[in-house]
Amino acid sequence: MLSLLGGVFLGWSLGANDASNVFGTAVSSRMVKFWTAAVLASVFVVLGAVISGRAGIETLQGLTSMGLEQAVVASVAAALTVTLMTLLGLPVSTSQAVVGAIIGIGILNRQLNMAGMGKVVACWVGTPVGALIISYLLYRIMASIYNRLNLNFFESDFWLRAGMIVAGSYGAYALGANNVANVTAVFVAAGLVTVFSAALIGGLSIAFGILTYSRPVMETVGKKLVTLYPFSALVVVTSVAVTVHIYTVVGVPVSTSQAVIGGVLGIGLIKGANTVSRRTLLNILIGWLLTPAISCAMALLIDFAIHLRYVPHG
Repeated sequence: MLSLLGGVFLGWSLGANDASNVFGTAVSSRMVKFWTAAVLASVFVVLGAVISGRAGIETLQGLTSMGLEQAVVASVAAALTVTLMTLLGLPVSTSQAVVGAIIGIGILNRQLNMAGMGKVVACWVGTPVGALIISYLLYRIMASIYNRLNLNFFESDFWLRAGMIVAGSYGAYALGANNVANVTAVFVAAGLVTVFSAALIGGLSIAFGILTYSRPVMETVGKKLVTLYPFSALVVVTSVAVTVHIYTVVGVPVSTSQAVIGGVLGIGLIKGANTVSRRTLLNILIGWLLTPAISCAMALLIDFAIHLRYVPHG
């Protein structure tokens, strides 16, 4: 079971980073306490992974066949890519890192499910676009209901907090259901674990990342990404949860970070403001293009390195 450590590390880093996409705004704006958010996110991530994680695991598992050694190579390549992109300060998609590594293994095996790959890439493009549309529509609907209620300050504060908790919990469920495939699908493909075991181990490792190291990311990324008023933040988090859940049903792991950007842009269309800077969008595009390419190259390099043989002369 030591072979699973690469996947557990990837799950830990995913939990530490991506929890901010579902609870970061609520925590950074002091609408929800960190430990309330962390415990709820951890519970719902595991529930999402175990109850709804199968489809995504089966999609990634079906991209190429691989042995246990190759599963470890793919897992480590993806984890190193996520670490590298994070150090470079570029937005990183764990989904794209994992798929890039699987493509690398597929090249080595000369066997890649192109139909499955097409489905995955189409969903990558559709994630920010879908979140933008959902965010735009949700804002219109929720704002109409909210304005008709004529709430006073205290009532408004209560309902916004409650909404953040519900939306964040739903977002965590969708995160676990959608992204658990990134953590352990390669080990299902290698025949090391069953789908249920993969979902449980992956969900728990993501939860471990949330509980141990998501605080600094949650408290800062919520502010760094974009500053939103609580109502707009609630709309964005809800749109992210709905978008990611849709792709969970489709069976393709996608990036919650890219869904957040789409959600924020949807608000920007309504507000008529430059909610997200061009520089931020450029960094996201660079990350979008580089992540799978670097991960693919990393998998090829690691495989090459472990198969080097020293032949003494003479």
